[in-house]
Amino acid sequence: MTRIAVVGAGANGSSIGADLIRAGEDVTLIEQWPAHVEKMRVDGLQIISPECEVHVQPDVRHFCQVAELRGRFDVVLMLVKAYDAPWVSRLIEPYLAEDGVLVGVQNGMTASVIAEAVGAERTLGCVIECSATMTDPGVVHRHTPASRSWFAVGTVDERGPAHRIPELARILGLSGTVEVFDDILAAKWMKLVSNSTLLVTSAILGLPMLDALRTPGYRDVMISAGNEALRVGVADGHPVLPIFGLAADDIRDPDRVVDIMTDKLFASFVVPGATTTVLQDWRKGRRSEVDDLNGHVVARGAAHGIRTPVNAQVVALAHRIEAGELSPDLSHLATMREALDQ
Repeated sequence: MTRIAVVGAGANGSSIGADLIRAGEDVTLIEQWPAHVEKMRVDGLQIISPECEVHVQPDVRHFCQVAELRGRFDVVLMLVKAYDAPWVSRLIEPYLAEDGVLVGVQNGMTASVIAEAVGAERTLGCVIECSATMTDPGVVHRHTPASRSWFAVGTVDERGPAHRIPELARILGLSGTVEVFDDILAAKWMKLVSNSTLLVTSAILGLPMLDALRTPGYRDVMISAGNEALRVGVADGHPVLPIFGLAADDIRDPDRVVDIMTDKLFASFVVPGATTTVLQDWRKGRRSEVDDLNGHVVARGAAHGIRTPVNAQVVALAHRIEAGELSPDLSHLATMREALDQ
């Protein structure tokens, strides 16, 4: 049996891990929130979704117990924050089988740092589209059950273990729909485009995603941030791909891609009351992934001489919120809109 580790058993990691455990897979959860680990050990893991309620008793370890592991994992699904990918990849590398694969099931362009840690021959890329919230340890509210969750997988370059893709697709297929992409980095950039529109921008307003979308003047900010990201991606060598329900005709007009993708994502994945992972982090007093999302767009845009004023304004506001100078508030919409004219 394939030995699987889910490293980062937060809301999405726990949701996927629970699906694999229910299916009879050999799964170990590795998590850095002590209270969550202890709650799962005592009372198990509870996943509440619109379709059902699941309760499993996982094999779970603290990050500080990784050095106590015996044997190696065939597949490691890594669901930590993008900024944690470099050190977590190196933490788990000694426990990855020589012919194993490490998969960054996370936002951001993290595939290269994973490959640096474990080797391109043991790296597969992944895009995740799944929404969940965890406020209390041991309990996850999964907004997109397996029937509405989606993954894309593929090799990062020609050295990647293409022969392991069917196995990975089978495993992730226990928790959602899986598609295989020849250019997974382009697919990941398309997810970055989507993330740039919504995750930080709605969090800055302190609103659930749907409430933000319905706020007059907000959509212009979203679409402009996404269009900046799309242009930077093309300059970086990432072609525009039809993902998230986009058809080939939907990407013929570059000026319409972000508009169409936004509508399809809200129709398929966003539920009333759901907040982004960025707002969840801020409410817990944690830093967000803004530098790996909108910040990455700004950095790569600068490298190509492409202006990204909306993303830059989003990053600046997010940094002020994380520094404690500001709080998420609807009034910041006017500040973000100022960048539309720059």
